[in-house]
Amino acid sequence: MNPIIHLVKKAQNGDDQAFLMIFQHYQENLYRMAYVYVKNQEEALDVIQEVAYQSFKSINTLKNPEYVKTWLIKITINCAINAINKKKKVVPFKAQYEEYIGSETNENIPLSLSIQDVMEYLQEDEKSVILLRFYQNYTFKEISQALEIPLGTAKSILYRALNKLRERMEEVDFYE
Repeated sequence: MNPIIHLVKKAQNGDDQAFLMIFQHYQENLYRMAYVYVKNQEEALDVIQEVAYQSFKSINTLKNPEYVKTWLIKITINCAINAINKKKKVVPFKAQYEEYIGSETNENIPLSLSIQDVMEYLQEDEKSVILLRFYQNYTFKEISQALEIPLGTAKSILYRALNKLRERMEEVDFYE
């Protein structure tokens, strides 16, 4: 029997140390996933803390122990999206008041385009599929299970997202 599956079963029977071992095994992958969404180390750590709490609280709802990584990633995506949505509720500072606090921007910083910047043009479902496919090396079947969408939908979302990324890269003459 796979040691992770054995640990999941122990955790579902109330073994806190088993849960801790599972979480520590996947924490680096979960952190990277959270960071790509929130783009901030502190916020990513907050997301991971919430993932630990949510997954610990609901470990008994995991029906198939062999999908524990997929289950944790799904919780991570949901927690990251929740963190982003909470952040959107914050009223942004109006530029007209900037003169009173001073500007912290440096005009000499060259503009650069990163993959992370381009990913901002994607919808949340597109971003999730791209991250699972290329950062976590998930198959289409695993993506459809993780996001609870049909297999064909996972494929079409990926191709739509790749086309958007390609178009965006061409707009800025980054892609040739």
